[in-house]
Amino acid sequence: MDKSYNPTSIEDKNYNLWIDNKYYKADPENQKIPFSIVIPPPNVTGSLHIGHALNNTLQDILVRYKKMSGFDVLWVPGTDHAGIATQMMVEKELLKDGKNKHDLGRDKFIDKIWQWKDESGGQIIHQLKKLGALPDWSRERFTMDEGLSAAVRKVFVDLYKEGLIFKDKRLVNWDPKLKTAISDLEVEQKEQNGKYWHIKYHLADDKSKYIVVATTRPETMLGDTAVAVHPEDERYKEFVNKKVILPLVDKEIPIITDEYSDPEKGTGAVKITPAHDFNDFEVGKRHNLEQINILDTEGKISNNAPEKYAGLDRFKARNIIVNDLVELGLIVKVEETVHAVPYGDRSGEIIEPFLTDQWYVDTKVLAVEAIKAVKNEDIIFYPKYWENTYFEWMNNIEPWCISRQIWWGHQIPAWYGPDGTVFVEENETEAKNTAKKHYNKDTELTRDTDVLDTWFSSGLWPFSTMGWPENSADLKKYYPTQTLITGFDIIFFWVARMIMLGLKFTSKPPFRDIYIHGLIRDENGQKMSKTKGNVIDPLDVAKEYGADSLRFSLTALASQGRDIKLSFPVIEGYRNFMNKIWNASRFVILNLEEDSDYNDKIDTASLDTIDKWILTKLNITIKSVNTHYENYEYDKVASSIYHFIWNEYCDWYIELSKKELYGDDSKKKTIKLEMLLKVLTDSLKLLHPISPFISEELYQILAGKGYKGTQKDSILLEDAPDTIDEYNFENEYNEIEYIKEIVVAIRNIRANVGIHPSDKIDIELIPENQAIEKIILNNKTPIQVMSSTKDIKIVSDSSNTKSISSVIQGLEVNLPVEGVIDVELEVKRLEKDLGKLKGDLSKTANKLKSSNFLEKAPAEVINKEKSKQEEFEFQIKKINDILQKLKGI
Repeated sequence: MDKSYNPTSIEDKNYNLWIDNKYYKADPENQKIPFSIVIPPPNVTGSLHIGHALNNTLQDILVRYKKMSGFDVLWVPGTDHAGIATQMMVEKELLKDGKNKHDLGRDKFIDKIWQWKDESGGQIIHQLKKLGALPDWSRERFTMDEGLSAAVRKVFVDLYKEGLIFKDKRLVNWDPKLKTAISDLEVEQKEQNGKYWHIKYHLADDKSKYIVVATTRPETMLGDTAVAVHPEDERYKEFVNKKVILPLVDKEIPIITDEYSDPEKGTGAVKITPAHDFNDFEVGKRHNLEQINILDTEGKISNNAPEKYAGLDRFKARNIIVNDLVELGLIVKVEETVHAVPYGDRSGEIIEPFLTDQWYVDTKVLAVEAIKAVKNEDIIFYPKYWENTYFEWMNNIEPWCISRQIWWGHQIPAWYGPDGTVFVEENETEAKNTAKKHYNKDTELTRDTDVLDTWFSSGLWPFSTMGWPENSADLKKYYPTQTLITGFDIIFFWVARMIMLGLKFTSKPPFRDIYIHGLIRDENGQKMSKTKGNVIDPLDVAKEYGADSLRFSLTALASQGRDIKLSFPVIEGYRNFMNKIWNASRFVILNLEEDSDYNDKIDTASLDTIDKWILTKLNITIKSVNTHYENYEYDKVASSIYHFIWNEYCDWYIELSKKELYGDDSKKKTIKLEMLLKVLTDSLKLLHPISPFISEELYQILAGKGYKGTQKDSILLEDAPDTIDEYNFENEYNEIEYIKEIVVAIRNIRANVGIHPSDKIDIELIPENQAIEKIILNNKTPIQVMSSTKDIKIVSDSSNTKSISSVIQGLEVNLPVEGVIDVELEVKRLEKDLGKLKGDLSKTANKLKSSNFLEKAPAEVINKEKSKQEEFEFQIKKINDILQKLKGI
């Protein structure tokens, strides 16, 4: 066994053990209870970031835990075809050769993408393996593979024939660079400086009067079809139902009343451009206003605008329009402002609300059952408050735009006849047959060139990956799945759509539990970004600290309802935990006798008090871990395991076992080693789901030593530890817990007066009654060992006035200081520390009194300062108490 823990030497070896033996495989023919979960499919173009690491670590933990708990586990892996991202990636490759997609044509371009996917796609899958993720690789899926494509076509056709998919002219987020509609999730709002132009719109019947409207996009005024004021705004009562002259266009548009207008904002009058603003579009529908599209697909001014501006780039047109308005004396004022501007997250282009014909799903109908499923608790959110976000979105849901004007993706199964009649079928043959019935003859059809929104196919993921629409063995056994683990940002875009489509096509919720994890931020609570330089690369971390350390760090910080503050000191701390486990295991293994037959069955009659205490503590930990798993309290699972292994097993049990290990009684030594092995093995089983590599490695080493508690081919095949009633020893447990309190009290006194931990000292103990005195006498040696004391005197009353004391329940602990410390020197040291603490407290308090600091500092920084203030105040009180005692000597 290596002297020190080296993750590099064990990770690939143990991952290959699981892969080579196919321990990841689910078996629909076995009789075990199924547990299934599907991976949120990452983009095929993607590489592993820290968010992926968190999400997949939490899934892998649950999967390993359920395997060890006796379930037949299916974790479906796969990737998303990522329409826009993948097409852009391949287009960039073509540009290197001076070509574009049109040079190849649609079919050859798609062939090129498939070639790229086969050669370079799926890098993220290989990266997930480096973190130890162990889904069922034999069932890996891709949203464009034939099985899923068939499911997509069937769902589209069925929804269309029920009237739940339709084509309509509505506003979409339009990317002028990519020339396609994009989803809200692909739009990034960026704060930037801009201008509010306040423009006069003169009344048509009285040119001396006008209304002033303000806009940050003056070019859109070319498509104005009304001016709106609030119905209760007294300032405009005389203007209502009159008309104004639209500047530069020189046409009359009405003044209407609508509650969308806010009397408190700006002038209270707003220009209405139904074809280029989402709010205006709704106002336009309410008032039956004309929709005039003044942009083309490239973001240039269209022919619907005055000839002077047609063909101009939208931003060049803006400058010319503003100059023209200034010359006409129609600009009242120009106001500097900071406002959110929408950008395409892929193209980096400013997005335009754009009126165009697109395909839509009537999600309002589908949402009815999806809302009921959560209200009836057929689906449960963890944390529960996320259901409020879900209900808010679902109750206000709008039709879902599912068409995209790109080539890579599921081409919409719709064909058009010569007169524009649409035929929606699963394939061209069926479409032609339907057309023949319609036209009474064979007719040439043209297929719709659009593809489906990527979220459409991923919305079918839980059941399409299991073979639907075929009634496959996987679908019968593993659907619906039990758990979905995902981030809050896609509750609407993915989670809600899976629920709607799952209920519609399988009549079952696609999953029972939805665990929503937080966002990973840096140690100061800031969002990670390349521009800030605070990004933590999970693969770099795994390489330096080990995948197990990263996994444990992420798990320990995964508190429900909170974002995760990740930093390198945290990761280093859990790397130290891995070292501790390795060293403790090595200590036990080095004490094993050659050719000894160590039993994994414990004879409780032969155990001492310490043994019974650790078994009871193990039972408590196992129960705690199991309960926290059921409630998706990952951080508490990690905390329970961490504290048991480090604090109870390593710091207490191993230390208190050394007397027998180094003694001459071979029988007692064997019993102690069997106990050490038993508790270590169960600890490794508890640890395995979170830190699989080190636990597997140590299990294999123990198996190599012939220990009967490690007889399976892999720790993954072991049963998860369960509580054992005969391992509950309440009296012994309470006794050792009380001894620990005594030891902690002695350690605290020593630390407070600056006595080094290794210096032996004398202690006086004054028990309240004989029962406590008996406990002390029975455990005198453990107290001495753990508190580094030379002599423990049990007295009825302390005659030594030169002592420092501490009181715990039923006992006073006295440390005689005469001859042990220089009281005068210690007082000076503490007073110096006190002075520094008071200075630090003063600085912090002044900072928290500063209005400038409170106004400008982020909440995280303010809270950090408040915590520092509380800590300084606590330490000052503590030192004052010690000084008072020392000065009284």
